Amino acid sequence: MHKIRGWKNRINKPFRCSGITLSIFSVGIFGRSIHVIALIISIVVCLLFMMLLIFITCMYKHKLATQRMLYNRDLEQDEAFIPAGESLKALIDLSQSSGSGSGLPLLVQRTIAKQIQMVRQIGKGRYGEVWMGKWRGEKVAVKVFFTAEEASWFRETEIYQTVLMRHENILGFIAADIKGTGSWTQMYLITEYHENGSLYDFLKCATLDTRSLLKLAYSAACGLCHLHTEIYGTQGKPAIAHRDLKSKNILIKENWTCCIADLGLAVKFNSDTHEVDIPLNTRVGTKRYMAPEVLDESLNKNNFQAYIMADIYSFSLIIWEMTRRCITGGIVEEYQLPYYDMVPSDPSFEDMREVVCIKCLRPTVSNRWNSDECLRAILKLMAECWAQNPASRLTALRIKKTLAKMVESQDVKI
Repeated sequence: MHKIRGWKNRINKPFRCSGITLSIFSVGIFGRSIHVIALIISIVVCLLFMMLLIFITCMYKHKLATQRMLYNRDLEQDEAFIPAGESLKALIDLSQSSGSGSGLPLLVQRTIAKQIQMVRQIGKGRYGEVWMGKWRGEKVAVKVFFTAEEASWFRETEIYQTVLMRHENILGFIAADIKGTGSWTQMYLITEYHENGSLYDFLKCATLDTRSLLKLAYSAACGLCHLHTEIYGTQGKPAIAHRDLKSKNILIKENWTCCIADLGLAVKFNSDTHEVDIPLNTRVGTKRYMAPEVLDESLNKNNFQAYIMADIYSFSLIIWEMTRRCITGGIVEEYQLPYYDMVPSDPSFEDMREVVCIKCLRPTVSNRWNSDECLRAILKLMAECWAQNPASRLTALRIKKTLAKMVESQDVKI
């Protein structure tokens, strides 16, 4: 018992070793020391991480600066690539005859884009702005896309640079360029400039005779036919549907012929794979010009022909706009948009669906059209293009051939 009591006393007493007492108090100090060490390690790790982050940021900025320097150096070198006095037409003609047929080389495009001087803004839309610019004294149109419209810029650039795309009734593409700093992006699309502006602007202030009406209609049909037609061969062209045809997207050339513009919504058809190449952007066409099958959402998105037939419907409304401005017997109607008397100025899907799909109405036709042989033929053509059933509509080729006969009978010079 005495021995046991001795051991209990030893256990209850503090243990002494070399003059240091390891007590509960000393254990507490040791615990706090661990926290201090952990804090120091955390601070060191944070500092190292911050230094790494600063290093990566500096490297990234250096890379951007290097790329910008190389970009500028390339452009400076390319100044000599375009000889003084060389016109845009000569450059484009040379690229068509000796190149791939898809437009000017990329470095030449970037050089032209850098050398353009912006003169004045001539238009603005949901995609961005249009400016009149000058390149070595030659007037050009510069479409500047909003940052959020990169998909539209990419698709329009891609379509314009399609092999064998160039046609006298498709807006002439010159160059495209994109510049950005990461948070800010500016995208340019440079095309031929047409002083007369869009068909919409032109018809508001100009009246037509039957010859000029046929000239406008036929040239627009030629452009649409080229767009819709697939060209086979090693350097072939896919069939393309526009998807946003309207008078604001058709420009008037100096010789009073049309050229089709704004291909940001266009779809391509790959006949080898039978796939429809639909753009990724979220834009939709103009509601006023939408075909019945688009408005009631019955259009088969996997069937390319459905997009072609929707274009034909839109085209019929453009012909209607032209015909209203044609003088016969000293009479002409004022310019109006299709369905101006049936829907509000900014119609909704529901407004258009009710008029076009439910009531099956079409734009109002003047009685005088039936009393003129030319306008009567145009009216018949229109009716066959805006049929409710897409399968009943004419093809662009048939429209082109019908108008060609009328042009020939009126002895119109195109």
